Amino acid sequence: MMNQDLKEKLFAHIAANVQDKKIILDTINGTMDHIHALILLKPDQSLSKVIQLIKGESSYWVNKNKITRFHFEWQDEYIALSVSESAIAVVRDYIANQEIHHRKKGFAEEYEEFMKIHGLKPE
Repeated sequence: MMNQDLKEKLFAHIAANVQDKKIILDTINGTMDHIHALILLKPDQSLSKVIQLIKGESSYWVNKNKITRFHFEWQDEYIALSVSESAIAVVRDYIANQEIHHRKKGFAEEYEEFMKIHGLKPE
């Protein structure tokens, strides 16, 4: 779980780090237990490598700089979805309003609902 201070520092660090790695991070936001990011992949970038770079480097940075009193790590899993150009504005808005959205529906509930609607099963 991350507090507001960690969240702000972490998102600023992730944004700077991905820029250095030529990863296009369009939007990032989240709540205390997960984040959402809109990332534009270049043809030579793989999704798994980009996620690995973001998660691995950011958790290393948090722990190395003792940003928290506890050991910080991301969960192993992630969900990635493609977004059509026509839906980018809606996705940006959704990401920007994470705190408001999750006051109405928690992450676990949203995740289960999403998986059911789209006929997906977690591996």
